[in-house]
Amino acid sequence: MTPPGTSPVPGPVRKPVPKPVVVVAGPTASGKSALALAIAEAFRGIVINADSMQIYADLRVLTARPSAEEERRVPHRLYGVLDGAEKGSAGQWRDLALAEISRAHASGLLPVLCGGTGLYLRSLMQGIAPVPAVPAETRAAATALLHRLGNAGFHAALAERDPVMAGRLHPGNTQRLIRAWEVLDSTGRSLADWQQAAPVGGATHLDFLCFTLLPPRDALYAACDGRLARMVEQGALQEVAALAARHLDPALPVMKALGVRELAAHLAGTLALDTAIEEAQRETRRYAKRQMTWFRHQMPESYIVETGFGAQYSTSPIDEIFSKIRRSGLTDAI
Repeated sequence: MTPPGTSPVPGPVRKPVPKPVVVVAGPTASGKSALALAIAEAFRGIVINADSMQIYADLRVLTARPSAEEERRVPHRLYGVLDGAEKGSAGQWRDLALAEISRAHASGLLPVLCGGTGLYLRSLMQGIAPVPAVPAETRAAATALLHRLGNAGFHAALAERDPVMAGRLHPGNTQRLIRAWEVLDSTGRSLADWQQAAPVGGATHLDFLCFTLLPPRDALYAACDGRLARMVEQGALQEVAALAARHLDPALPVMKALGVRELAAHLAGTLALDTAIEEAQRETRRYAKRQMTWFRHQMPESYIVETGFGAQYSTSPIDEIFSKIRRSGLTDAI
């Protein structure tokens, strides 16, 4: 009992227990979607997209989004939720993902993030550079200037104003050139300066258990080649034809999806189909190689799984991964 005239001594403040999130990451064609589905089925989960191309509605086949049958087996979120005319960003995805994670926890479900866009995952887990929002008119002016000068001329103009960012960017990288210019125009500081600032907004209230699939390179490349060929058989050409008919800005992210340029060239009559497929396969392998490098060296704390998941790989990591999830006790905190 508290003596008269005195106040009760407050007890220790208990911090909320971080809520669990499983992350399945890795390069394209490594079997992430199938693994995320298996985890969600085994641990009463929900799959949340963390891929910058699968977020668009236009290219279900060409971006290897989960099938309708897979989506019926467990809930899938943030797949096909943006129109191709929109320009998605890591910050936008992060906000959408946090909302879906919160809804999953409220429903007693385990969120399973699945994707190969490292910047998206890092923005959620560690935060993002505190770059102020750029006014729409500033972005429009930068885009118009690039169209007037051409990529080479725009890159040269950027080099005069911001040699650091110009030195980092290839003249053909339209989207990033515009980004560097618009940030400099709207803030008066180089994007390089903003990127050196401490990130903000890391989801410290979440407990991440990450698995990164890094298959042997030969097996991964074979999986990339085989999948691209199957995509063409399953309707990728028709998807690209429908996308081309929209006459969207070539600088939009959806227009940069793997295979779009090559298949569009075939539809325009400038590439034979076999050649278009071969070139798209080559670009996919190059992209997979870059992803492998990023995930091996820059992915936040993660279990590295030296194989892929699916029939195209000789070994399966499923038992090891399920065991780690059980031992982690993550599912007890939902």
